[in-house]
Amino acid sequence: MRITGLRSFMSHDDKRPRVIVAIDTDEGITGWGECYNHGPDKALPHILEYFYEQIKGEDPRRIEFLMLKMPQQARFPGGAMHLAAFSAIDHCLWDISAKAVDLPVYQLIGGAVRDKVRVYLGVHNYKDAEGFLDVIAGHNEKYGLAAFKMHPYRVDFHKERWGEVIRTGAEFFRTIRERAPSHYDFAFDAHAKIYDPWQAIQLGNALAPYDPMFFEEPIRPEHIPAWAEMKAKLNCPLATGESLYNRYEFLNLLSARGCDIAQPDICVVGGLLEMRKIAVIAEAHYVPIAPHNPMGPLATAVNLHFSAATPNFKILEYRLPLDAPYVKDPYLPEDGYLQLRPDRPGWGVEIDEQVLAKDGYVHWERKLPVKPDGAFGYP
Repeated sequence: MRITGLRSFMSHDDKRPRVIVAIDTDEGITGWGECYNHGPDKALPHILEYFYEQIKGEDPRRIEFLMLKMPQQARFPGGAMHLAAFSAIDHCLWDISAKAVDLPVYQLIGGAVRDKVRVYLGVHNYKDAEGFLDVIAGHNEKYGLAAFKMHPYRVDFHKERWGEVIRTGAEFFRTIRERAPSHYDFAFDAHAKIYDPWQAIQLGNALAPYDPMFFEEPIRPEHIPAWAEMKAKLNCPLATGESLYNRYEFLNLLSARGCDIAQPDICVVGGLLEMRKIAVIAEAHYVPIAPHNPMGPLATAVNLHFSAATPNFKILEYRLPLDAPYVKDPYLPEDGYLQLRPDRPGWGVEIDEQVLAKDGYVHWERKLPVKPDGAFGYP
């Protein structure tokens, strides 16, 4: 079997752009993958075309060989855009390899160690506790979801006294805990908006009495010693990893004892192969994996196969496919879990190429908060 073509498509999932990739072979098998949208997304098709020249004519089943070959074309390590492209290519190669033997991908990486994959849903668009409780009740009724993630800020912390940020965040969580079913899990994503580690420690410990599932990425990821300091002083699980790019960065974080839960992104780190290596390093440090997955339904399918076969998997971030028509049959939760599809080869989903043939690009960029003094805050 040989690689004969690479096609990329600009599509969307609700209001977010998505870059979807297909790799074709001379045996008529096509594999599918999804890039992370770091931005600028329109640059990714050109990057993908460049790396296609490195794998054209190769056997797509030599995944480790090809995933070594592409980065070695450059003298220096590639950044976020290269890794987003590598991730989608890796996804395609696994999809082809599994379809060639008529098996789900998880069967190629050791088989399933669990029968289904638990997910949590991000719920951020609400104004008060009543609205939040109504939203999660609806998701529980429809999908059985019982794990949710929210932000910890109830006031604009650039404009309010820090003590008010802590007080309002803790009071909100206490209200939620008192009124929500006791078996629900709640996580908090601080979106790396806090600069001072001591503030992150204060906020996390204010939430801790109400049993958060984890406190995610309160500060920027670059300075690992700060993460070790935070973890040592926090009374709740600390999670991070969506902004780390490979096994070496995760090794540094885990060796420093910088988190309780690792959150690599299968569309960021270079794909399933690299994700598996990160998971093994985390397992050796007794750290579970909760994959970062704010992407589309194809990325969710890729994550499901990783999660099904990974012993130290904890829970998967999930985004409802409200407007992502390029996947005809997305994985939807049942009783809070995604079910495996053992009778479907590859990723187990069907791609609608007629939808992808239309330019579905939508422009999206992060909104930068502005502090009272006119300086930008972290988005």
